Amino acid sequence: MKTLLVTRLLACLALAGMLAQSGLWAADKTAFELAKEGNKHVGEHARDKIVQIRSEKSVGSVTPNVWYVVYYDQFATMKAVEVKFAGDKVASVKRPFRLIEAAADKDSQLNPKQLKVDSDKALKIALKEKILENLKVTASQMKLEEYEGAPVWKIRLWAQKIRQPNKEADIGQIFVAAEDGKVVHLEIKPEKVD
Repeated sequence: MKTLLVTRLLACLALAGMLAQSGLWAADKTAFELAKEGNKHVGEHARDKIVQIRSEKSVGSVTPNVWYVVYYDQFATMKAVEVKFAGDKVASVKRPFRLIEAAADKDSQLNPKQLKVDSDKALKIALKEKILENLKVTASQMKLEEYEGAPVWKIRLWAQKIRQPNKEADIGQIFVAAEDGKVVHLEIKPEKVD
């Protein structure tokens, strides 16, 4: 009986390993990995010219799984091409209307030498902030863009309400530098979970 259980356990582990290798059961890709994948869907003149990476609010997990990578495209009307990912798959490629960004001069590409801290690490850094230790963070929304001259992950967080555990509250945001992982701005309001 003991041998049969061990054999089944080993078979399950082998199957899990094969699924992970085949990509059928793999971890979600990070924002930088998606940006590399997005290069395959934009013109050569736009590849690696990242202007912004942003996610939708995560659902069912703290980690977002719908992402938008915006590249600088000199031939587009608003100078941008956007690749949307749902999970790890390309959902759409379009040239978005970015009038506000164009007027605010937010169309310049991010310095690739400063893009060292990926989305997964930035989220881990934010979630380790002491102000969050007594909160149950339920969701996040992330945006990588220029802030005070450097690329920064702006991470908005939601946490479970205390009196209504089936509801969540927007508790604010934490900014994490994409170059060195330092928290450069913190505006979290834990009292919103009351």
